[in-house]
Amino acid sequence: MSTPSAFTASLAPDERAAYGRDARKRAPRSGHGRYEAGADRSDPIGVIERQSATRVQDLVPIRYGRMLESPFRFYRGAAAIMATDLGRLPDTGLRTQLCGDAHLLNFRLLASPERRLVFDINDFDETHPGPFEWDVKRLAASFVIAARANGFSTAEQDAAVAECVRAYRTRMREFAGMHTLDIWYAQDDADQMRALTASSMSKQARRRTAEATAKARTRTHLQAFAKLTRVSAEGRLIAPDPPLITPLRDLLADSSAGAEEKELQTVFEEYARTLSSERRHLLRRFHLVDVARKVVGVGSVGTRCWIILLLGRDDDDPLLLQAKEAQESVLAAHTGGERYDNQGRRVVAGQRLIQTTSDIFLGWTHIVSGLDGHGRDFYVRQLRDWKGIARPETWDPGMLRLFGKLCGGSLARAHARSGDPVAIAAYLGGGDRFDRALTEFAQAYADQNERDYEALGAAARSGRVRARDL
Repeated sequence: MSTPSAFTASLAPDERAAYGRDARKRAPRSGHGRYEAGADRSDPIGVIERQSATRVQDLVPIRYGRMLESPFRFYRGAAAIMATDLGRLPDTGLRTQLCGDAHLLNFRLLASPERRLVFDINDFDETHPGPFEWDVKRLAASFVIAARANGFSTAEQDAAVAECVRAYRTRMREFAGMHTLDIWYAQDDADQMRALTASSMSKQARRRTAEATAKARTRTHLQAFAKLTRVSAEGRLIAPDPPLITPLRDLLADSSAGAEEKELQTVFEEYARTLSSERRHLLRRFHLVDVARKVVGVGSVGTRCWIILLLGRDDDDPLLLQAKEAQESVLAAHTGGERYDNQGRRVVAGQRLIQTTSDIFLGWTHIVSGLDGHGRDFYVRQLRDWKGIARPETWDPGMLRLFGKLCGGSLARAHARSGDPVAIAAYLGGGDRFDRALTEFAQAYADQNERDYEALGAAARSGRVRARDL
């Protein structure tokens, strides 16, 4: 994976800044506020139908059912639609490694390998090099959509977006003045962030933030182990909950189970080779016990996802891994960028580039499924390890603004690691022109998202797509 900032790396700081300011000619900052769906816009339902064609067909109706729960749930599953829309707009040409799906629920508390709780991006299925503003626009629109779901006024919606984009712009300017290694080592430690924001938080917000931090520390692999497994006559196994969790033994005929088990062991060994030597050593202390297919997320429903149970010393010493199918990024067709020999490797490389702290078991592999004989790429990580998930439906406008500030600053840190913070900061400038434009864009795109949501509902009612509530 090439580094998006490679072009400007050899330039002097003033030349990098000039390059950033020159990008305003290609894409004026005020121009980012305009969004109109042209007559030749791609059919949004057709976009997600093409995605669904490569997925497990029995699970696709669950995807549509989840997307129809609300406009925000639809937005979470519509990254491909937005990528198509963004690809038609003028862009800055200032490239970073993008998250690709930077909505607000993809920012959360995570455990670092040093067992510290940090705030960071958590979803990299769509990561790909591209113009920095695509991530910012997707994040900004998600705040309007979430705020509308809460019944907030337009002014309150705009305030959350403005706080988010302002945080991105001001923190990028901070990174522009920092040494390269200091940018790389920058980290949003949860306790430090809580201390820094405490003065601007209400008493209720401070209490809820403390509760969220404490709860994140309880969401461990042992909690997942207790929830997802049971003791059987054959020993500790993954508990079935079809169609959301289906053990591999229930998906395969008895005659193929032995061959599949042997194949999985080979795949597991191939995955282990993508880890560093000390982590391979740690992984060898566990043995494979059980595998099950699991339905995950909203936009990911229908992609193949396996949970893998391993045990170490005894039945109370577990390791739960998730092997998730990695398809081509929704951004790939719109960036003219490079192609990858393994999409799982794309995800892992992108995550390591823009996330400050990655799971020690993060790796990739290629699986030829015994169910249909097709080869597919996967990335592998721990199923759960100290994850705190946002609940915007419970927030007031002040809490949404605070979270916007955290997300905007975190996204700037991710982009500064892979892109050129000097050029991006120079493009953004010291004023709020970009902030105001993104506020306009977020409102316009939230309107578009609602129209697309209604279109999916109409498609379900007409029978064009089949939706299932689950």
